[in-house]
Amino acid sequence: MYEKTTRSVTVTVRPQYLDDQSKPEEGHFVWAYHVKIENRSEHTLQLLTRYWRIVDGAGRAQEVKGPGVVGEQPILRPSESYEYSSGCPLSTPSGFMVGSYQMRTMDGDRFDVAIPAFSLDCPHVRHSVH
Repeated sequence: MYEKTTRSVTVTVRPQYLDDQSKPEEGHFVWAYHVKIENRSEHTLQLLTRYWRIVDGAGRAQEVKGPGVVGEQPILRPSESYEYSSGCPLSTPSGFMVGSYQMRTMDGDRFDVAIPAFSLDCPHVRHSVH
């Protein structure tokens, strides 16, 4: 699991390789990732937008931006959390994701909450550090 806290908002990510959706022989590798966003602040917050930077094992990067997550812009009161799952396909057996959420307090203050960088590694491929 990967975890990062920004302004009393903690984001935890748990990636999982999906054997049943991947086709390594065709260069198709798929991961699910489960995200938990915890509001540990004293303010009610709304998640407005998401930003992801996805980098595959060959160094190719793509950016994903948009409103909310999985079609929602959840509101989190103090001590509340929100969880969702999504997925990411790559053409290489490894890569990583990192990003941020833009949050808003009910009085209009906007700020970015960091999503921790997390690895996407196929468990069936031997990895080495250069």
